[in-house]
Amino acid sequence: QVQLVESGGGLVQAGGSLRLSCIASGSISSYPMNWYRQAPGKQRDLVASISTSDSAHYADSAMGRFTISRDNAKNTVYLQMNSLKPEDTGVYYCNARLNQWSDYWGQGTQVTVSS
Repeated sequence: QVQLVESGGGLVQAGGSLRLSCIASGSISSYPMNWYRQAPGKQRDLVASISTSDSAHYADSAMGRFTISRDNAKNTVYLQMNSLKPEDTGVYYCNARLNQWSDYWGQGTQVTVSS
């Protein structure tokens, strides 16, 4: 069982930056890690992923603006978000998924980007 706690969300003006953190209760070194966003009234969408070998992938909307990284020694995953837009607004969730039986979520952190 892995518990995930996100932090770093908040209110920011368009064009600003935020850095989200996700701290795990145990080792994440064997887990691919993901950040998802759920906008009001919409489904939860994948924003960025990082493999156990540090290979990163991004949704088209995040490409060039967001950077996902991990520090296994600190059991932490980060999402650096730059050039934020109002459409980036939503609750951001951290996810550790190894398989269908090892699939863990945090409680989410709210990001609000004002225009």
